[in-house]
Amino acid sequence: MSGHGDPIPMTSHKAGPLRGVAEVPGDKSISHRALILGALAVGETHVTGLLEGEDVLGTAAAMRAFGADVERVGDGKWRVHGVGVGGFAEPENVIDCGNAGTGVRLIMGAMATSPISATFTGDASLRSRPMARITDPISLFGAQAFGRSGGRLPMTIVGAADPVPVRYVLPMPSAQVKSAVLLAGLNAPGETVVVEAEATRDHTERMLAGFGAQVSVEDTDEGRAITLVGQPELVPQDIAVPRDPSSAAFAVCAALIVEGSDVLVPNIGLNPTRAGLFETLREMGADLTYENPREEGGEPVADLRARFSPGMRGIRVPPERAASMIDEYPILSVVASFAEGRTEMVGVKELRVKESDRIDAMARGLEANGVRVEEGPDFMVVHGMGPGGVPGGGRAAARLDHRIAMSFLVLGMAAKKAISVDDGGPIATSFPAFEPLMAGLGARIARANR
Repeated sequence: MSGHGDPIPMTSHKAGPLRGVAEVPGDKSISHRALILGALAVGETHVTGLLEGEDVLGTAAAMRAFGADVERVGDGKWRVHGVGVGGFAEPENVIDCGNAGTGVRLIMGAMATSPISATFTGDASLRSRPMARITDPISLFGAQAFGRSGGRLPMTIVGAADPVPVRYVLPMPSAQVKSAVLLAGLNAPGETVVVEAEATRDHTERMLAGFGAQVSVEDTDEGRAITLVGQPELVPQDIAVPRDPSSAAFAVCAALIVEGSDVLVPNIGLNPTRAGLFETLREMGADLTYENPREEGGEPVADLRARFSPGMRGIRVPPERAASMIDEYPILSVVASFAEGRTEMVGVKELRVKESDRIDAMARGLEANGVRVEEGPDFMVVHGMGPGGVPGGGRAAARLDHRIAMSFLVLGMAAKKAISVDDGGPIATSFPAFEPLMAGLGARIARANR
């Protein structure tokens, strides 16, 4: 079971040239944050381009449960009437976050410094993921967490009645943890400080400043220190959500490995804390260009053009780049399978605790389709087979993970034989239009007959 209904087996067949314009959905990270900060503002925030996948819709439902008025007013257009910092009401029912690791962790942070309790759960994948990385820092504010052994959902968070400000040094790079601590700091007096040794995606800092919070960033001996002054009155905003670089990655990478392809992916967010994949692909020799670069809503964006790139070569991806592309290693490993030589991905232990163990999931699926892979606790090495060199013909387990499912469907578009995925249902959590969008470019993805 996928947690999203019955499993939906899918098979991806070798495609002809992929051509056209790929209109990918809004950025998931920014969509979550827009709803949460809109709910914490005083007045009405308007959001356009919101990703309407299951993960983000779950966050919208959670904000309603905490007392905000959240309404869809058109395609990707939403209105959020906030309750103000510290204004969350206690939910009457359990908050079900489905598959959304970002959603549940950010929401836990946002309510941790209000004198209320809330119980969180999710699907089988989310219930298996560790939450101590969030509950440990929010306990410093005075919140309490009561969950299953190993710090797993279902879990009840009892918010701090008298929160205190916190200085927290991240033990590992994580935008989710950083963001949860900053959101908790909103309702704590004084200054909350988060220190990260490696820069992670900074959407939360940018958006907090946009809503009127006092946020400063400075480099220190320990790393990048983000300071938030607590108890602001957040001012409602009009937010245009750029399109998701993590979703764009699938159309871009498919075009690079399918012979004769030329695909334009417009209006993609290129925040430097998110664009590591595209930098890596260009270093490998990908024919990937940025067209019409501009800034929208405080975020850099551009149109990406990707063309078939038979000359790509494997590289060693610098470990310091991992934070800027942590969700893109599965699809990078697919591209690496069609490059010449070794592609080394190091410093990626975070992949072990995502929606699935993504290192193991990709290694087993690639091996089942004829690609040699080496792996360890913190690394993965893919031995490329050159353009069109992947045999295919195997079956991959999605493991309730949307990015694993989509990655193997892209692999099938360029492999010699079709590749099957046991369950494409989780794709709806982040990219519900994946199938028709790829079909419009020329992909051949079929669902198994029921």
